[in-house]
Amino acid sequence: MPELHPLPARLKQVRILKQLTQQKLGELLGLDPSNASARMNQYERGKHTPDFDTLKRIANVLDVPVAYFYCEDELTASILQAAEALSEEQKLALLVSIREMVITEKEK
Repeated sequence: MPELHPLPARLKQVRILKQLTQQKLGELLGLDPSNASARMNQYERGKHTPDFDTLKRIANVLDVPVAYFYCEDELTASILQAAEALSEEQKLALLVSIREMVITEKEK
């Protein structure tokens, strides 16, 4: 049995968290109001997958990184979402810290 793609569930989850309807999200993306809700519904049900440019626009409107939609588990998605809010300097410090943890773990 094929694994389900995480995008539909993550899209719905963050849209609801941001308190947006499918209609409103579609309109914020510039979709025609007459089919905005239907299009977003198809994405959330996994019937259709947005192309990368559309997904980038969705991520921008929802204030999440594009990669958030592809994370296989909730913890990684949450870490990625939190990291996105950091400055470039903070992201570099976080990366150094993570690499140090990995090295330390390998030395055990």
